[in-house]
Amino acid sequence: MIATPDRTPLPRTFFGRPVLEVAPDLLGRLLVRTTPDGPITLRLTEVEAYDGPNDPGSHAYRGPTPRNSVMFGPPGHVYVYFTYGMWHCMNLVCGPEGRASAVLLRAGEIVEGAEAARKRRLSARNDKELAKGPARLATALGVDRTLDGTDACASGDTPLRILAGAPVPSDQVRSGPRTGVSGDGAVHPWRYWVADDPTVSPYRAHAPRRRPS
Repeated sequence: MIATPDRTPLPRTFFGRPVLEVAPDLLGRLLVRTTPDGPITLRLTEVEAYDGPNDPGSHAYRGPTPRNSVMFGPPGHVYVYFTYGMWHCMNLVCGPEGRASAVLLRAGEIVEGAEAARKRRLSARNDKELAKGPARLATALGVDRTLDGTDACASGDTPLRILAGAPVPSDQVRSGPRTGVSGDGAVHPWRYWVADDPTVSPYRAHAPRRRPS
């Protein structure tokens, strides 16, 4: 029996914990994005943890920069970055202020507002593909750098917020290597997903980008 999703907003204390506790606990939670086309609600099914100074795969491994400054701020804020010159990816900041860590939102199921998401994801073959992968998720929700630093725990009118949803039982959570991470960071099994969920993205090991000959 599937539990009825809880629409209570998650408090900042939820995100103030170590990232390796927060990441698997985000599975089954609801992300609500307010758009001009109406609200879009996504159930999180896949995430990755990035543990700042302890993690060579993290954007914050070498300290603060203008790009990653949100990661060093209060927990519960949104960190959005631009990658490969074309895609945005969305993270939720965790841990105590001043120590950067974040959870990359890799995939989810659109449970409300699918029509609005489809307008942004015209290449999706079906609704299971609307947010299947971090760039697709951000595109479906209309997330870009203008939302970097958004407080997902704020009350009132906010473009992004996280609701309690229906947490996934531990026996249905799987973990393994993170997608596309190279070097020393590749060994960490910090990717978490809901077992057998069709919206989870396929795992891909890091492949070096080919330089033009």
